[in-house]
Amino acid sequence: MIISGVESPIYYVSLGGFDTHNRQQQRQERLLNMYSDSLKVFVDDLKQNDRWNDTLVMTFSEFGRRVKQNGSDGTDHGKANNLFILGGQLKTKGLYNEMPDLMNLDDGDVRYSIDFRQVYSSILSNWLEADASNIMGRSFQKLGFI
Repeated sequence: MIISGVESPIYYVSLGGFDTHNRQQQRQERLLNMYSDSLKVFVDDLKQNDRWNDTLVMTFSEFGRRVKQNGSDGTDHGKANNLFILGGQLKTKGLYNEMPDLMNLDDGDVRYSIDFRQVYSSILSNWLEADASNIMGRSFQKLGFI
């Protein structure tokens, strides 16, 4: 749709199945391979069609996973999570924050160091040129990745 010229500031695609309370290793391997392969094809297509610099990709999950495995070879819902940003116009490439400290957990969960609302506010203001404070109901510190 991006390459065809359909006018939309946001496109949303969902990949489910990551709620892995059991048999996590096999499910995660299959899902993460699908995720990785799909993103590679998508990015390659955007680059080939000269749209990479016009596109910002954000991938996220609405919940994190616990560090400790449960009794069913899976993990339960946790507090912190990864969020990936891709695009040709990123000012900061690579890992944006420090790696999680597995020796300093929050009641068994990884501690987050960047509030996801800072990421959303940065994208709203710096990419979509929207009033982030109005949309989010208050101001959040902007991040310098875009």
